Amino acid sequence: MPKVTFTNFGAEGDQTVEFEHGKLPFQDHGKPESLLDIAMNFGIHLEHACGGSCACTTCHVIVTSGDANLSEADDDELDKLDTAADLTLHSRLGCQAVVKGDVTVRLPAWNRNYVSEGGGSMNLGDAIPPPKI
Repeated sequence: MPKVTFTNFGAEGDQTVEFEHGKLPFQDHGKPESLLDIAMNFGIHLEHACGGSCACTTCHVIVTSGDANLSEADDDELDKLDTAADLTLHSRLGCQAVVKGDVTVRLPAWNRNYVSEGGGSMNLGDAIPPPKI
């Protein structure tokens, strides 16, 4: 069973989850068994403003170990990553990186801070204040 560790969550600390291939309920959070899909299934907040459709970079993560245990990045993901803040040679979009084995990823500080300061997306429902009229 693959283990996925999400790091750089500040006070929450590192979060490690295990899952069995083919057993996670898929709810359209990026590709099935992607880092985003796994995070959402285990209640780990990984921002995804576009709903996991590879149209933004808010689910950007940095792979610190286990690069070979992720699917290869396709051209669409690589093109979108070119616009990501804090891009590294180990950057991936959580919605596109499908997990095949143990992997550890780090959330960039700008993304972690955005979430902890109340930032949100269309996927957070009531967390977004209504417009003032």
